[in-house]
Amino acid sequence: MPQSIPPGRRDFLKIGAGAAIGFAVPATGSAAGAPEARAHSVILVNLTGGLSHLDSLDMKPDAPSEIRGEFGSIATAVPDIRICEHLPRLAERMKRWALVRSLSHGENGHLPGSHRLLTGAAMPNQRGTDLDNVLSRKDWPCYAAGLDYLRPRRDGIPNGVTLPHSLIEGPLTWPGQHAGFLGPSHDPMLVTQDPNSPDFRMDAFALPAGTDRVRFEQRRDLLERLGAGRGGDLAFQDHRRQAFELLASGRVADAFKLELEPAKVRDRYGRNPFGQSLLLARRLIGAGVPIVQANMGIVQTWDTHTDNWGKLKTRLLPWLDQGLAALTDELESMGLLDRTLVAALGEFGRTPQISTLPGEKIAGRDHWAGVYSGLFAGAGVAGGRVIGKSDKVGARPVTESFTPYDVGATVYRALGIDPDSEIRDSTDRPSRVCAGRRMDVLFENR
Repeated sequence: MPQSIPPGRRDFLKIGAGAAIGFAVPATGSAAGAPEARAHSVILVNLTGGLSHLDSLDMKPDAPSEIRGEFGSIATAVPDIRICEHLPRLAERMKRWALVRSLSHGENGHLPGSHRLLTGAAMPNQRGTDLDNVLSRKDWPCYAAGLDYLRPRRDGIPNGVTLPHSLIEGPLTWPGQHAGFLGPSHDPMLVTQDPNSPDFRMDAFALPAGTDRVRFEQRRDLLERLGAGRGGDLAFQDHRRQAFELLASGRVADAFKLELEPAKVRDRYGRNPFGQSLLLARRLIGAGVPIVQANMGIVQTWDTHTDNWGKLKTRLLPWLDQGLAALTDELESMGLLDRTLVAALGEFGRTPQISTLPGEKIAGRDHWAGVYSGLFAGAGVAGGRVIGKSDKVGARPVTESFTPYDVGATVYRALGIDPDSEIRDSTDRPSRVCAGRRMDVLFENR
């Protein structure tokens, strides 16, 4: 009768094989001619579904009623900058933020628009319907994957973490969330639990109970001997190797222990998925993770076709306002804001014209990529400014505009990666990691 494996060892072997972990695995490569890095980390706050710029950051109080909406504006800590009345904490901290009001591109679909935001590139395989534009290994790599390819590491810290869930709705899985054509070995780690849940645990990233350092090394050696000479799947071996590195480090495992935070800190962020996700993002960059993508809601949380003002007023804007305020307060007090680029934006904005969908009674706004707004802070960003301007109804930029590709180039350059750096797909075809241009105006005092 075969000898049974004790539960602790069984769990250990599963973790060692990468069975429960979805992090990126480094590969060879370097960013030739990389600029000096100002940031050690980037937090991308993804307002998935598209924030209405006209009801938050670029209000039009003098526009006709069918344009301006229901909210009033308030003064901020910076003279001449006014934003929505439901963002009071952000208004108090406006000196930290550069508010860009001239983001623009030409894609009004959620899936290809999200791909642009998350990768800094257009979809290579974009087609006519959503069902043709789902997550694919033909996608461009997300920022964490590009970084992982160009700057591999061997210290057990993943180059990227996405939280608190992937972007999926029914049969549609949003593109741009993983390494795309670079292959699964460069995928970022994916967290699939709500950090606001009392059941939130990431025990898979800790050594099993009773396993000390000596036993850990003995088991790793055993697995290596068992696999020696067998060839097999190199990606699998890479996953197993980094699983061991992650377990040996322990830094990421500790970052997931939100219960170690004082209750008053957790309360400051807000006891909701937005706030606790941003708290977890702060803990992860403190542990050395360079890129954290924090999804503020499921795929269409900010997609306010109906009840735009009710959803924004009662939940979305207050949650975001509280979470961003706590995040920047803590980053500054911990000396991390100068080393962390924070970008908060969605894949597009909302239509200037208020509309009501067929069969609905409560009005909202539809998709609009013609112009929209985003927030940037930290890592040398000169705050307390508005960059760019939209027209009198918030439909088009009337000054220099910036695309998601430019956001991508800004993310890469902040981390010391030249957007012209070469990446190669499975057929060894070379490409630039990002075709955008860095938004230098963010870092200029003028």
